[in-house]
Amino acid sequence: MEPDDIWTTLRKQCEALEPGAELLTPVSERPFGIERTAEDRIVVRFGDSGERRPLWREQFVVFLERLDEGSIAIDQLQPGVEPYASVVTLAGAYTADDETIGYDPDAAGGESPFLVPAADARDPPERVHDDALVFAALLEEIDADEPSALDTDSLTDLYVLASDVQHGSDRLRRSAREPLLERLGPEQRLHGRYGTVRRTTRERRRPKDAETVFTALDQHGIPREWVTGIDRDKLDVVLAVTDLEEDEVYDVDEDVYVQKTGVDEDEKYSRLQGIADRIDELEGAEGEELRDELDEIEDRLEEALSAG
Repeated sequence: MEPDDIWTTLRKQCEALEPGAELLTPVSERPFGIERTAEDRIVVRFGDSGERRPLWREQFVVFLERLDEGSIAIDQLQPGVEPYASVVTLAGAYTADDETIGYDPDAAGGESPFLVPAADARDPPERVHDDALVFAALLEEIDADEPSALDTDSLTDLYVLASDVQHGSDRLRRSAREPLLERLGPEQRLHGRYGTVRRTTRERRRPKDAETVFTALDQHGIPREWVTGIDRDKLDVVLAVTDLEEDEVYDVDEDVYVQKTGVDEDEKYSRLQGIADRIDELEGAEGEELRDELDEIEDRLEEALSAG
């Protein structure tokens, strides 16, 4: 996709956000809203400080060119780049998972993992807590061990709520990463009530610029063609303007998956309120029974952890 097309798409996506919707920066999880868009910038305001900041079109182009070279590790994003990364995921071809942001021209698109709908503009811990309660209530009502036996509505709710809990807990986990790294020394392990963590180092490699690589190959007498290959973008252009058929140059595999395209926040809040009312109504023997059950679960967890 051409830079002008991507820029137009990003502006339209930002303008289409419902009032009150926010985006979160991928690492620091700072909430920010879109104030306005212009020909050369998208103006955002950070909710935690009130700071207004322009995100410039040319900076988006630089970031997108880097994504065209390969995925970017989320934990390597600098603070100044984070809001650009969040906005980019509003375009369907730019996707993010727990570790990376990348370009996938075949992606069907979907909700950005960094988008917080207006009805759900809560603090991350509060959001995880509430979604987990609703999810737990659903699991009490259905037999999740046999998904194929569930009715369609229940199966859909299982998928949507599991997705919400996953995204929310992933964000919360990432927010705990930096403070933990500050407390973890080399080869050190930290033990909590429910588990153990340790410092792990991984190397991520990406090629240097073409001139540097070719110079190094020439110095070692290595033919350049050994590392050059098909340029997919150029091949797609050829497919578009000639009678070359796609199956002559591509092996096409179809990947079918389920995509969450919307969440009924009103229904979740209604269900959450119902759970809260039930807890408030627990008195006497019933309330005591629930507390005993929770104590028993905690005892079993501690016993399992000690045995491990």
